[in-house]
Amino acid sequence: MPMLPWLTSPVMLHSSRDPGECTMTPEQCAYKHRYWVFWYEADHRYSLPTVAFFLVAIMLFTMARLIRLFTPRSWKRLSGWARLMAVFRTLSYKKLWILGSSTQSIGALFLAAVGVVYFLAMTLAPRPYYWPNTMEINYGNSPPIATRSGFMALACMPFIYMLAAKASPITLLTGISHELLTNWHSWAAWAMFVLALVHTFPFIVYHIQMGDIVEQWNDGGLWVTGVVALLAQAWLTFGSIPWLRNRYYEFFKSTHFIAALVFIVFFFFHCDYTLSSWDYFIATAVLYTLSWCYSQCKTYFEYGVGHEARLQRESNGTLKITINSRKARWTVGQHIYLRFLAGGIMHVLTAHPFTICSMPHTDPAEKASQLVFYIRPRGGDTKFLMAQAIKHPNTEIPVLMDGPYGGIPSTQLNFSDSALAVGGGAGAGFTLAVIEHILQRYIVTRKANRRLKVIVATREPDTRIWYIEALKDIAHRYPLSKEAFAGISVDIHETGESGSQEETVNNRSDLEKAQGSTTVQLNNEESGDSQDPSITDMFNVNLYKGQPNLRVTTKDLIADQEDATIGLLACGPSSMSHDMSEAAVSAQQQIISGQLKAREVWYHSESFSY
Repeated sequence: MPMLPWLTSPVMLHSSRDPGECTMTPEQCAYKHRYWVFWYEADHRYSLPTVAFFLVAIMLFTMARLIRLFTPRSWKRLSGWARLMAVFRTLSYKKLWILGSSTQSIGALFLAAVGVVYFLAMTLAPRPYYWPNTMEINYGNSPPIATRSGFMALACMPFIYMLAAKASPITLLTGISHELLTNWHSWAAWAMFVLALVHTFPFIVYHIQMGDIVEQWNDGGLWVTGVVALLAQAWLTFGSIPWLRNRYYEFFKSTHFIAALVFIVFFFFHCDYTLSSWDYFIATAVLYTLSWCYSQCKTYFEYGVGHEARLQRESNGTLKITINSRKARWTVGQHIYLRFLAGGIMHVLTAHPFTICSMPHTDPAEKASQLVFYIRPRGGDTKFLMAQAIKHPNTEIPVLMDGPYGGIPSTQLNFSDSALAVGGGAGAGFTLAVIEHILQRYIVTRKANRRLKVIVATREPDTRIWYIEALKDIAHRYPLSKEAFAGISVDIHETGESGSQEETVNNRSDLEKAQGSTTVQLNNEESGDSQDPSITDMFNVNLYKGQPNLRVTTKDLIADQEDATIGLLACGPSSMSHDMSEAAVSAQQQIISGQLKAREVWYHSESFSY
């Protein structure tokens, strides 16, 4: 076939499993046809168990989700249930702090270790690694260790692509959002890459020993396609190292998709319909295409192409983006991908995730909802958007939306008696949606006994200006009685100048200056109070200098609440999320030992915000 020079002719879906007649001695034939080394069944021996390994992990998380959703609330109030949940939450929340960064949870590390044991056992336990070929006897040209590692690498491929999709069957079954599955996407990609190397080098060793490696390369085919696929895979794997990816994110994202396409095309040719290898490409194509089409349908059919984003420059270099929509619906803490149709082809082709810092209107038929985003520009799209906001204040540009994704389970936050929401840097905007959610719940339930403590940590003093302005907007949208705001308190910590010392600012001159001494009229029919409180009084805003002590604050919050459900929420730097997770772990340990009066303490970390 001249059009397909890298495929064996005639092209079929599967190659034959007929090994032909064995011309060696019965003992040698039996040695060659043993269960773990028989080449013509290698895909069944190694690919299918690898698929089963991934599916079992997905099924376990799916079962855990179903148990959590359908367990009667009466059971959840039992001390035994609370202790059991605390054990699993400890595994999920506990992280290690190594070389200035936080690792994944010990539960995730344990599951990853199980995967390492599985792949090592399947690769190294069967013997031999190389066939004992001689000048008279030839068991085969494919070293057994290369064969099995290659088929295991192949079986990883559908799951790697699924774990990278924003909307995938894995998320549907397990309820785990795609930004968390991205970590598993990266780890599975490393497993596949290592297996690919183990698959490659034995062939190099074998053909060097045979003295025909140059001839093999010059013949093209398997060697050329394999090397190109391996090079593309190397870039995909090493380019995803967090510090490298974050530093050159725009370049990483644009090249990642190109490299992924090059990899799968050349890997397809490299497999050359060997045994059932192409079945895994079909599975990958079907599952990933369905996931991609789902997200595209949400963009073009659910939201349409008529939305525009209004750009405003706020204090301390923060960019505010506002999108009016009657169609968008989301829950607290969710993020959405925005694709701005301006600034050239690279901007149009790139979509970025941003945490939504507002809540939808309670009656979208009456009034359009506002999706509000507070962004700290870095480079690429966000740098371009800030330049437009400075050059043309309040300019509007067309935008496409894909989402929402992730977020805090509404039932979890709705049934919580108290919550602590912490935002660092640009993550301060995340806490605004939490405040708005609490006010909306008051409208529905008319219960004001819920407590919400918000902590905002920022290096720039001017952050408080746009943050208090945002609180003023919330107060205008919800003209409720004082009772609705009674349980809310906001602490703003300015960390830029005071190091680690925490110092209370006794007078409120800075806060009043930040909000321009603005007052807001409450609903007097409900409150019976004719006073117009300031924003700082309404939300009980306090200004501090220095870093907040999150562990002490968390301990104080949960110490005096008996039989209560408490939520801990964080969006900010990894050090902040680590401190919050450590506080959550400490609470779980106290629940297990029976030292804590609270019934349940859960923790959520939001990955995005920008």
